[in-house]
Amino acid sequence: MPTRKSYNQNCPIAKGLDILGERWTLLILRELVGGPRRYSDLRAELPGIATNLLAERLKELENAGLVDRAELPPPIARTVYTLSDVGWQRVLPVLQSLAWFGLDRLEPMDGGPVSPLNGFLAGILLAFDPLKAADLNAAYRVEIDGRRFEFAVNQGHLAPAHGEPAVTVTASAADLATARLGSTEARRKAALRRIKFDGDHEAVDTLRTVFSLSAAS
Repeated sequence: MPTRKSYNQNCPIAKGLDILGERWTLLILRELVGGPRRYSDLRAELPGIATNLLAERLKELENAGLVDRAELPPPIARTVYTLSDVGWQRVLPVLQSLAWFGLDRLEPMDGGPVSPLNGFLAGILLAFDPLKAADLNAAYRVEIDGRRFEFAVNQGHLAPAHGEPAVTVTASAADLATARLGSTEARRKAALRRIKFDGDHEAVDTLRTVFSLSAAS
């Protein structure tokens, strides 16, 4: 395996880039937001990455403590990759900041095709308000066009899912993106009305407040 490149600078930015700055690394971590993924899932969602390079990047991220690998028991019997607890704590803020930076450079999503991941990023992840979630401990599930995202909120921080979800959100990727990025208020409100929330009334209200998914947001 090639020796990993380093900036060889005792600077927090350089040290961070030594881990996260290689090509494909942040996109692999992006794919692991919201739940475990198989190697084949990652290959399918990252067209253009060579299979040996994906394996190398995953190994590097495991060694850095940002990704965990688990073997699921039969009858599933497969290897899955997830963000580690450290990955959730350290990587999520980086991904959120980069996504905000790139948001106004996106091609318009209003009415166009939207991937489940982009729906999750635009509709859920970028709207998270840690101040409103300071005392919240709850798990959530989001079903987007057949893809499931699971995560939790732990006292103002996004975290791995634990236990059964307090609320399940079901929506199309297009509606989640339009609810956040629609070109008019009418389109945003119409998309928001089509999003389905299942759970205790108070838990649903809390989720909608924390993730700015209420009509008043």
